[in-house]
Amino acid sequence: MNEQLIPAYVLIDQPNQLAPLLAALDRVDEVALDTEADNMYHYRTRVCLLQFLVDGEIFLVDVLAPLLPLGPLWEKLATKHLLMHGSDFDIRLLADLCGFRPKSIFDTMLAAQLLNRPRIGLAALLEQHFGVVLDKDGQKANWSKRPLTRDLLDYASLDVWHLPALRDILTRELAQLDRLDWLDQQCRRQIESGMIGFPRDDENDWRIGRSERLRGRGLGVLHAVWHWREDQAREIDVPPFKVCNGDMLLNIAYAAEDGDSIEGILGKVNLGKRHTRLAPSLAAALRQGFGRDPQTLPRRPRSDLAPLTPAEIALQDRIKADRDRIAAGLALESTLIANRSQLALIARDPAKLDEILLPWQADLLRNEPSLKPA
Repeated sequence: MNEQLIPAYVLIDQPNQLAPLLAALDRVDEVALDTEADNMYHYRTRVCLLQFLVDGEIFLVDVLAPLLPLGPLWEKLATKHLLMHGSDFDIRLLADLCGFRPKSIFDTMLAAQLLNRPRIGLAALLEQHFGVVLDKDGQKANWSKRPLTRDLLDYASLDVWHLPALRDILTRELAQLDRLDWLDQQCRRQIESGMIGFPRDDENDWRIGRSERLRGRGLGVLHAVWHWREDQAREIDVPPFKVCNGDMLLNIAYAAEDGDSIEGILGKVNLGKRHTRLAPSLAAALRQGFGRDPQTLPRRPRSDLAPLTPAEIALQDRIKADRDRIAAGLALESTLIANRSQLALIARDPAKLDEILLPWQADLLRNEPSLKPA
């Protein structure tokens, strides 16, 4: 990053440093906000840094600093309109942290999607419109490590500095296409979905990828090694994928299904730098999985919905064809109008079109031949 492009900012990591940020919030109705988390480095995701652009000033709040009284910050922030990019993760993160609910948002990623931009990431948009090249190391950084380096703080400041100008550019283009109301609906739905937080642990989380093809011993093995991976990740405080990836778990399960022995499976596994430490516990998990009766495993949750009938499948195909034609005419990604699961729900009960889709999406489809009464 070119140093002359780095805006000035204030790092807040002491309780007595919050007052200027709170005072700035009192002067405005709109705030640019971003977050940095440690989900790439720890088992449980934490908010590590908050970035604010308030009335032309950038404030970086070290959420991991001890004794920071953030209650007043959340109270004031809940009354502001927020400029964000890719807000889904941030909203879920803050909902889990403290139940924070945005009043309203303008999400520049959602705006870029509705403009059919080929690249909708913040780095791509900043480079396109402002010639700013973000340091890719910032995207992979360990934001929980202290002290935060100057390079990381510079990177964090740029995440919010250009959001108002980017919002203005995207707003003009959306207005020309009469899609500002579409964005407002998308943003409102983003808040509602984000307030659910992240998915809670489920007894069937171990059924990953192609596990539906397993029928016998491989199921018990997959159940055992998936939980082994979770236990190891929790113990050494890393994301599960840093113990081993999902493909390795599935390959182990398929090998067991195909009749490989425990020793044969272990001979094919490489756990990297932790192999010597983890191999004995993996062997124990394999023995447990080999001895598990698949009939005793948690059952898949049953759907209350019956499979689509042939007539409903045919209707789904007709709706999809209408959707694709409309999307092509509007230069939109077709799934922005209705995704696969939504198409199935509409085909099952067309009368629920307005319950399933946002108003702008439903309006595009309701008068199409596929949804007109016979």
